[in-house]
Formats: sequence, C-alpha cells, structure tokens
Amino acid sequence: MRKKMAILAAFSIAALGLTACGDSGAGGGEGGQDLVAVIAKGYASPFWATVKKGAEDAGKEAGVTVDFRGPDTESDVNKQVDQLNQALVKNPKALVFAALDSEAEATALEQYRQKEIPVVAFDSGVPGSDIPVTTVATDNKAAGAEAAKKLAEAMDNKGEVAIVCHSQTSVTGTDRRDGFKEEIEKNYPDIKVVDVQYNDSDQAKAQQQTDAIISGHPELKGLYATDDDGAVGAANVVKQKGMVGKILVVGFDSGKDQLDRIRNGEIFGSVTQNPYKMGYDAVMLAVDLIKDKNKKVDEFVDSGFHWYDKDNMDDEEIKKALYE
Repeated sequence: MRKKMAILAAFSIAALGLTACGDSGAGGGEGGQDLVAVIAKGYASPFWATVKKGAEDAGKEAGVTVDFRGPDTESDVNKQVDQLNQALVKNPKALVFAALDSEAEATALEQYRQKEIPVVAFDSGVPGSDIPVTTVATDNKAAGAEAAKKLAEAMDNKGEVAIVCHSQTSVTGTDRRDGFKEEIEKNYPDIKVVDVQYNDSDQAKAQQQTDAIISGHPELKGLYATDDDGAVGAANVVKQKGMVGKILVVGFDSGKDQLDRIRNGEIFGSVTQNPYKMGYDAVMLAVDLIKDKNKKVDEFVDSGFHWYDKDNMDDEEIKKALYE
C-alpha cells in the first residue's frame, strides 16, 4: 500500500511540474508579458528593497513582468543557486543577476547561455565569465578609495586602520576592500592597514571581529566597514568601549541605523550607492536586450556613489540615494 501511494505521489509531483512549466507561456510573465528574472544577493534588507523598487518600476514602465528574488542572507550561496535554477524553469526572456559567489554559480549561469537568455549583472559582476552582457554597479574601487581619502583626512594622514569587510567572494566586497587599501598604500605612507576581517554581512560577527581588532591593536585610529551591517557593528563596539572620537568609523551604504549613528557622531561618514537607479537601469538594459540580443551596450554602467556625513546628508541629491 505504501509503495502504491508513493508511486501515485511521484506521478502527481511530475504532473504538477509539467503544469508549472506549461503555465509560464511563451512570454513567461503575467498576461503574456515578457518575464525578467531578477536574482539579487539578498531580499529583506532596506538596500535590496530599494533595488527591488527600482527594478519593479522599470518593469512597469517597460511593460514586462519582473520576478525579484534573493536569499534571506548574503552568505546563502546554495539558496541563490537554487533560485537561479528555479528562475530558468520559468522561461524568462532575460536574467538580471547579482552574484554571491561567481565560481559556485558558473554552472547555473551556463544554462542561461545555452538557452540564449541574455544576462545583465548588477551590484556584483561575474569575474572570469563572459556570460553577462553588461554590469550595472557602483564603481566600488573608486568608492572605497573615496572612503580612504575621507578617513585619512580625519586621521591627520597618520595612524593604524583596519577593515571590516562583508565578503571575500563577491566583487562588491573585494573591490571595496581593494579600493580602500590601494588608496592608503599609494598615497598615505603614514597610515597602516593592520587587519582585514570578513563577516558575511552578519552584524553580530562584525561586532565580535571589531572587538578582537581593537584589543589586538591598541593604537588603532580608524575602522572602515564595507557595508551597513559592518559599519553599525563596528560603531556599537567603539561606543561600548567609550572610544567614540578616538577610533573613527567610516561605513558604506545607508540604512536607518547607520544614518542615526552618523547624525549623532558615532559613525564619521559613509559612502552610499544609488540602489534604486541600479535596479532600474539593470532592468531597462535587460529590456533592451530582449528587443535586440545583438544590441551594443557598455560592458560597465556606473550607477554612481556619494560620500555623505552629518554636514551634507540632508542635501537633496544625497537624500535621493539614501534609504532607511
């Protein structure tokens, strides 16, 4: 009896799978619209919510269906691979993709090439791969260098600094890290980067690492965090140790916690991307490629960045790029 029920269940699952594939239709989207699958590095954070808004607004404007997905955390590479594979089953006309780990996701991306589905990378590129037609992103190296300049100036161009980095596998993490380090090493001989730690965008982990960094380097004068979780985590430790103003924290991105800490002086300043524009531009480029797969587009489209601190964060241009 159990064997018979198992066989029936298997047939039912297979039938459901066939129905799901069939329902996607030629266009793949709602009402016969073309479907653009968007796979981000995260989903729930304010940053990705703002990217999602930009992507969906572009979809409405262009008359396509945008299916926006992402793992719950930016360390869940396996979940993102699953989402890539699930999106492929829906027969999208284009993929917009922010890679968590380009090597781990290479096989899944190859399937998109085989089906001649154009891929637009965003936020993170896909190093070593020629599959994405273009990449829409912040120039993270330049943004990291800007953070280095601002922190160096505030430190009187001398002292020890450490980096609290959100990822050593995604391009955003490595470029923000390298842009900062290279700027310091090239132009600030009296500043030394004494440590680099990686926290997978985990605020609690960033706090533990910051505590260890400060304990191991009592002469530390600056901390650079490559995302908002790291910045808030580092600022929390500096405050707990009564070292606000003695150790300067410079961050990346925005979010309410980071904005509040910049206003009250716990974080010196930060570099913000333009997440809405990133999502919007990436989907619009995908639509262009749906219309013409041979359309010539730039390999890299810079979605821009701004340095902000308590003195300029209420400027209209900056406010457009900030999010809570």
